[in-house]
Amino acid sequence: MKYPFFYFIFLTFFPALSKSQNHQLIKKWETDSIFKVPESVLFNKAANVLYVTNIDGKEPWGADGMGSVGKMGTDGKNITVDWVSGLQAPKGMGLYKEKLYVADLKEIVVINTELGVIENRIAVAGAEGLNDISIDSKGTIYVSDSKAKKVYRIYEGKAEIILDSLKGPNGVLAHDKNFYVLDAGVLYKMNADKTLSMIADGMEGGTDGVEVINGNDFIVSTWGGVVYYINANGTKQTLMDGRSIKMNSADIGFDAKTKTVFIPTFWRNSVAAYEVK
Repeated sequence: MKYPFFYFIFLTFFPALSKSQNHQLIKKWETDSIFKVPESVLFNKAANVLYVTNIDGKEPWGADGMGSVGKMGTDGKNITVDWVSGLQAPKGMGLYKEKLYVADLKEIVVINTELGVIENRIAVAGAEGLNDISIDSKGTIYVSDSKAKKVYRIYEGKAEIILDSLKGPNGVLAHDKNFYVLDAGVLYKMNADKTLSMIADGMEGGTDGVEVINGNDFIVSTWGGVVYYINANGTKQTLMDGRSIKMNSADIGFDAKTKTVFIPTFWRNSVAAYEVK
């Protein structure tokens, strides 16, 4: 009984220290509702800009030719909603050598960021609904297929399936020689033999985007509107729950220097920025 009593005294007289592991989101700005069903935000560190995919239309998986990619400043200003048009229902993005790679249903659209034009399309055989993208330091593309429940790895234009028979894969992240995937409420790390090790589970609302905060801590968004902070030991904390106000939190972008997370709100047609404390 001595230890619980000591712990009570500690929390009573040192409240600041007892809350040191708590995190929160501090809102910085939010755009007007000018985007067109924004699904993903990606931060370009070199250019200090944000890219935003616009699904547009009423069908998130519709091949209607209405999709586009927007571009804006990291302060939420200087917005070009339809910076690059000619896509179907674009979702996740990845950046490599100033080329923007966009998951667009059954193909990956490659955009020249200097010229703002589409310069290539990479068809992925067998794909049904490509969703999130992450690219490693060697240019290897990882992309989830939420409809076929697979994850592809693409290198030099050639695609191979590295994970199959998943439940609902979405967010993917290649970071520091490791690969992570969100699958139906669970964050996994893929091992060398392609088995999966669970990091955190029990997340609600359709796990969507994942980014590293620092070290082995992550921030995870869910399409339903819940945003989580995942600690290195697998414990999680709810940073935001937008379900009651119908604010989705789709595929997030992140600026590690300023600890700013950029959240596309999907049906609300805006992008919001929050500092992670």
